[in-house]
This record gives sequence, structure tokens and C-alpha cells, in this order.
Amino acid sequence: MSKPLKVAFATDHAGYPLRQAVFEACDDLKVELIDCGTDSTESVDYPDYALKALKAVQTGKASFAILLCGSGVGVSIMANRYKEIRAVLCHTELEADYSRKHNNANVICFGADVTAAKIVKRCLQCFFNSSFEAGRHQRRLDKINSYC
Repeated sequence: MSKPLKVAFATDHAGYPLRQAVFEACDDLKVELIDCGTDSTESVDYPDYALKALKAVQTGKASFAILLCGSGVGVSIMANRYKEIRAVLCHTELEADYSRKHNNANVICFGADVTAAKIVKRCLQCFFNSSFEAGRHQRRLDKINSYC
């Protein structure tokens, strides 16, 4: 039997309304979540929680991360500042699929104020069922890494 995929999860207070949708989708996909918080709608700063999830990916404790905030923009900006992190702010299944196939994304971000729970679930399904195609896409990632 193979080990379940480990995925770090973090949200701030604004992303909290999507928390249950993420948990349900990951349960359906047999994904093991590492919960990095928060656990309420009490105001917190997203960088504090996102950092925990990003460190889990960087250290290999998790293969991927899911980050939430109000718009998804803040957590995606933060995530992409870290070496070896390739985060996508996702609104559609196509973005989720291409982000894995073409960009080898390892972090997916959503905005609770702009993304419905059913879209989050479908995007997570696409994200975790897609894989990196390498080839010409690897060449492009290599260039990105050499520039940063």
C-alpha cells in the first residue's frame, strides 16, 4: 500500500470559510493534511500561518501546500518569495491542471472572498491528479531558477 500524499494547509481568518471545503476535498482524494492553522475567524496575519506550511514543503515534511486568504493574492505573493516554492493563485480547473503540468507548482492558493467551495474542490482534484510534464517546461523552470 502506498503512503498518502502529505499536504500542508494554512489559512488566515479571511480564508477560514473555505477550510471545510479543503478538508472535504482532501479527504475524498485520500490526501493527508498537515494543519498549520488558523482555526477561527479571529483576525490573524496570513504570513505567520503560510510560513509554517511553506517550511513543511521546503523541508520535505509535505509534498505540497494549500494556502488561503481573502483574495488569495497575499498568500501567493508570499509563497513565491521562497526558494523551491512555485505557487499558483487558482480560479479554474485549467489553471490547476496547467500549473502542475507546465510549471510543476507545489503550492495552490485560493481566495475565500472570490472562490466558491465547489470550485476549490474541483481545482484541488485537478491539481493533485496532474503531474509535471517536464520537457520544454523543465527548460523554462531552469531559466526561472537561474534568474532568481
